Amino acid sequence: MKRFITILMFLSICFPVLAQNEKKEVRKGNNLYEKGDFQNSEIFYRKALDKSPNSVNAKYNLANALYKQSKSEEALKSIEGVADSTQDIKLRSGLYHNSGNYYLQQKKYSEAVEAYKNSLRSNPKDLETKSNLSYALKMLKDQQNKDQNKDQNQDQNKDQDKNKDQNKDQNKDKNKDQDKNKDQNKDQNKDQNQDQNKQNEPPKISPQTAQQMLQAMQNKENETQNKVKKEKAKLLQGRQKEKNW
Repeated sequence: MKRFITILMFLSICFPVLAQNEKKEVRKGNNLYEKGDFQNSEIFYRKALDKSPNSVNAKYNLANALYKQSKSEEALKSIEGVADSTQDIKLRSGLYHNSGNYYLQQKKYSEAVEAYKNSLRSNPKDLETKSNLSYALKMLKDQQNKDQNKDQNQDQNKDQDKNKDQNKDQNKDKNKDQDKNKDQNKDQNKDQNQDQNKQNEPPKISPQTAQQMLQAMQNKENETQNKVKKEKAKLLQGRQKEKNW
């Protein structure tokens, strides 16, 4: 029993010491932050969190130091869930406000708008948050209009490309038809020329017919020669008679 009490006494002494050390590191970090030395202030805030991992002040200040170094993603991670865990309305409002700033740095305007709205739910009279919300809403609208115009331009380009492809296909089909007509005309002219050449060609005869024709010519030649011979014979006979007379 005495041993248990001794341990409790040790813990009760230890925790205040750790808390004091954490606050000491936070104060050092704050001094450096005020001087604009955000990199070294980050080191002391992290030391404070090593000694007290649940320190809301250390997390809050660490996020600010990271944001000043343009490390907005790390800043968001360092305060993730902290706003919902605290009952301090002013601190919660500040955490959401800073989250909006971190989102703005990343050009995540929709998330920034929601963060500023959450901040105003905790502190509706915060004029700085209202101003930042108006800016985030404007940037979000510009982004949406830009995206919309981009989509419209993409659609127009698609339509233009589609029309180009259609015209290209039409011209291709037209050229095909022209080539086809050329080929048809060429074939027709070729057929006509072939028919003309066939007409000009002498008629083809079979070997049997040619033999018959040659035989007929030979017979006619023989007949002519016989006739000539007979005429010569008559003439000779006439001459002989005349001579005998």
